[in-house]
Amino acid sequence: MQNLFAVLLAVGMAAAFPAGAGEAPSVPGIDAPELAALGDSAVGVTTLELVDAARSDRRLPVDLWYPAVVAAGAAPETYRGTLTAEPPAPPTSFTRPGIAVRDAKRAADAFPLVVVSHGYDNASVLFSWLTENLASKGYVVAAIRHADPPITDNARFPEAVLNRPIDVAFVAQALQRSLGDEGLVDPDRTALIGYSMGGYGVLSVAGAARNDALRVPGIKALVTLAPAGAGFAGWGADGLAAIAVPMLLISGDRDFTVDYATGARTFFDQAVNSNRYLLTFRGGGHRIGLGPAPEGMRDRLWDFDWFEDPVWSARRIVGINLHFITAFLDRYLKDDASRAVYLDGPVPDSSKGEWPAEAAGAYDAYSSGTGGVTTWKGFQRQHAEGLELLHAAPR
Repeated sequence: MQNLFAVLLAVGMAAAFPAGAGEAPSVPGIDAPELAALGDSAVGVTTLELVDAARSDRRLPVDLWYPAVVAAGAAPETYRGTLTAEPPAPPTSFTRPGIAVRDAKRAADAFPLVVVSHGYDNASVLFSWLTENLASKGYVVAAIRHADPPITDNARFPEAVLNRPIDVAFVAQALQRSLGDEGLVDPDRTALIGYSMGGYGVLSVAGAARNDALRVPGIKALVTLAPAGAGFAGWGADGLAAIAVPMLLISGDRDFTVDYATGARTFFDQAVNSNRYLLTFRGGGHRIGLGPAPEGMRDRLWDFDWFEDPVWSARRIVGINLHFITAFLDRYLKDDASRAVYLDGPVPDSSKGEWPAEAAGAYDAYSSGTGGVTTWKGFQRQHAEGLELLHAAPR
């Protein structure tokens, strides 16, 4: 009976997602932890343009992924963009395959809203590994195109520091209103996710900046990947203590771009009023947010190094990130208490988890985290290595 169910599920997924979807980074590898798998919904994508009249009509395109009703045979999106190349070369173009269908019909429901802020001089579509995956699980995900100055133009760095939190707050508030009025999202179930400079932006909006103009109602969860902010954020000694929503920080402890010790590790310690988690890739660096290097970014080391960590496989990072972000958002944005066991493991050091030989389970089984098995729940045997997950309750 279980085999029949597996066949029917495979057939259903083939109908929901167009052919060739396996090449998309939102489809996790075979060694990914349990919750990284795609959800049951097909995915649509569209692009909106928001205009902030209060800032000289600053234009902010937003790529929006959502649960969709997709016609059989509909062609999936191929994402295109550019990233700053090593001077004096011009920007490098890339493409990345997706599973989403452009402007597909929206599913009829009010979903949680997730707003994503990319890293400095990144491209929003490079987060398709996350945005498509979450949309398939019943989230509406909006990734902002911040139009940063080139990362090579140090003189304009303050411009990005100023604009980033304001962009995040403006987009989140605007989408809560417009998509809430359309019945596509529930504004009272909003999460913010930020990578690098985006991490600084979402931490500021979640309370660290202590600025009422940046306040966004309805925030229930906060995720940061390799968050920036140490040394320039100006939050003050108690800024992070103002964050009261649950928070998941993800970082590598060999991050030479934003520094682990003064960045994510210190942020975790200082956010004393948040129910918070810190997932650390031991030996990992800053490049944990953009997924595998796409076509066009594999010929020069500068381009390749936007994406690929020297130690960790990019696809492995994606699978682990998807697993934990899904568990966290389901737990705190959808109030799914069953996800708590994926976050509150029996041991903080993944490498110290044990799976006794006498414990039941096929070779590719996922750990139950019970019955003497202390391997982190949802991970496969011998595939939970090199990670640390800390948790601290609010004071």
